[in-house]
Amino acid sequence: MKNGGNTAGQFSAGNPGRPRGSRNKATLAVESLLQGQVEVLTQTAINKALEGDSVALRLCMDRIAPPPKDAAVTFSMPTMSNALDAAEAAGSVLRAVSEGKLTPIEATRVMGLIDSYRRTLELTEIEERLRALEVVEGVS
Repeated sequence: MKNGGNTAGQFSAGNPGRPRGSRNKATLAVESLLQGQVEVLTQTAINKALEGDSVALRLCMDRIAPPPKDAAVTFSMPTMSNALDAAEAAGSVLRAVSEGKLTPIEATRVMGLIDSYRRTLELTEIEERLRALEVVEGVS
């Protein structure tokens, strides 16, 4: 049996693939070919970028100033303690966009967080109501 004799459908821990930290053969081959050539290749790319080669320029700029992955945003938003507060929070996001404090893309991401938190609050409220009803009905 492939799972170590365990018939319950569980798998043994561990990664049967390549050992952790091992390198791909193709990566090792490329690194071997480039060894000692990095400075020359870098200077060539810089020279081509300075001559106006847009691909080389993009390559250089991506190395100098890579596009930001994610950044924190700061704006005023009310505390959400129940699902109804989500409407007020959404309004604060729209205000922040209209005031130029958030970009539409940032606002979309924040609205997704608000919606996710709203759903969590709704489920919590439903669970609390159900628990209260069970207490009234004498169900444990």
